Amino acid sequence: MTLKAEHEMHGRRRSRNVGVGVLLVAFVVLVLALTFAKVTSGDFEVPRAETLR
Repeated sequence: MTLKAEHEMHGRRRSRNVGVGVLLVAFVVLVLALTFAKVTSGDFEVPRAETLR
């Protein structure tokens, strides 16, 4: 039993899904890079409990 040939619609949908996946990964990397840059800079401090009141 052989599999049917893939319809052209599936190929277009797959390429669109890959594109959206690449953009999502790029966005996550950007957010992680910005977070890493913010945390490793010298002026970042965790707020103290007494200053929040």
